Amino acid sequence: MSEDVDRARAVTNQETGATVPSHRSSAKPARQGQSGKDHPVTAISRRALLATATALVTPAFAGRAFAQTKVLKIGAPLPLTGALAPEGLKQRRGYEIWADAVNSAGGVKVGNERVKVELIFADYESNTPRAAQAVERMITQSQVSAVFGPYGSGAVKASSTVTERYRVPMLAPTASAREVYDQGHKFLFGTLAPNDAVTIPLARFMLSVVPNLKRMTILSRNDLFPLALGQQMEQAAKQSAIEVASFQRYPIGAMDHASALTEMAATKPDWVFVTGYTNDLILVRRQMHELKFTARVITMLTGPSYKEFIDALGPLAEQISSVSWWEPVLPYRGVGPFATSEDYAKAYEKRYNVVPDYGEASSTACAVALQMAAEKAQSIDPIALRDALVGLDILTFYGPIKFGPNGQIESQKCPVFQLQGGKRIIVAPADVSQGKLQIIS
Repeated sequence: MSEDVDRARAVTNQETGATVPSHRSSAKPARQGQSGKDHPVTAISRRALLATATALVTPAFAGRAFAQTKVLKIGAPLPLTGALAPEGLKQRRGYEIWADAVNSAGGVKVGNERVKVELIFADYESNTPRAAQAVERMITQSQVSAVFGPYGSGAVKASSTVTERYRVPMLAPTASAREVYDQGHKFLFGTLAPNDAVTIPLARFMLSVVPNLKRMTILSRNDLFPLALGQQMEQAAKQSAIEVASFQRYPIGAMDHASALTEMAATKPDWVFVTGYTNDLILVRRQMHELKFTARVITMLTGPSYKEFIDALGPLAEQISSVSWWEPVLPYRGVGPFATSEDYAKAYEKRYNVVPDYGEASSTACAVALQMAAEKAQSIDPIALRDALVGLDILTFYGPIKFGPNGQIESQKCPVFQLQGGKRIIVAPADVSQGKLQIIS
């Protein structure tokens, strides 16, 4: 890399007040930046980006540079502000706990060397088009070897077209919709099992434990992942001979759900199933309470996995059921800096004072998969990393990681849990169950 590029990267970021390190600098602790800015662990100043844009614009140039660097640079576009900020923070923590563990051990083993990890974050402000733009900047201007996907299926689907064009692998920790992986991409990998791996076992379980379960209603956010999850639930219900009496959709950013909830209540459902993100589901649950609308079973995805959901709702969170792609009690042991599910949970809780959920664990699992791919490939070149990910077959604290032909993880045990006493209590499957499903009276 030229000295001119180094100097461009070493300029002071006037917008954030941070010094942007060159590619030879060691990674520094991350800090929360201003909305709409890229910020460290490595911050990308807009002035530096403009200075380097011409020199770093082509994938061919980027490919040559990767072989020369001694740092494994990974881009991580996240919604650190806006409606999805709680989810973005979880992903960031999942990456950082891994990077710190790896770097404290000397770095990723690549051939006969140890290569330090450098995370490059960008806040796309919960705006999907900006996520794709951030990914392109990371590839063309920061020369990342890989990208950790943004939050949710919609943002991953949009931004994966960028990584595909530049032939840089993207590992997506929070995208489960099959539509994301049915694009024919060769550089996209995901660590969440598809939605039907959640909905089919869930419907069968509820039918087996809830007496006379005959009718349900569905309310879904009109966004790629939540809507796909609702549609998969509808299909799973029909397969289990459960009538779907009402299927309602709400727009992104909706604040008033009274009309949809009133229509759902009129059908007198046994089971209410709601999809969306944390802030959506908090709002829906409060409005259900205000309307005195309830059912024997209320299931929400994905908010109940998060402490923020429990803290915001207090008693209203009780007996809400959900599904997780990972839980700390799962009996996994494998490779990476965290040997077991329990080890990971303890390390995470010690650092952040909260029990991790599947979003954080999946983020760390993506990082472990990339680490193992680099060790296998003995390279941090994007093409070599992609090829190693294709053939990866490992066991980790998160469970087995093996990507199918479309890049999505092939097998995963997805526990059903219910909030009881302010905690997630696993109620299925039986081999990891911590208690029984409580029917809402």
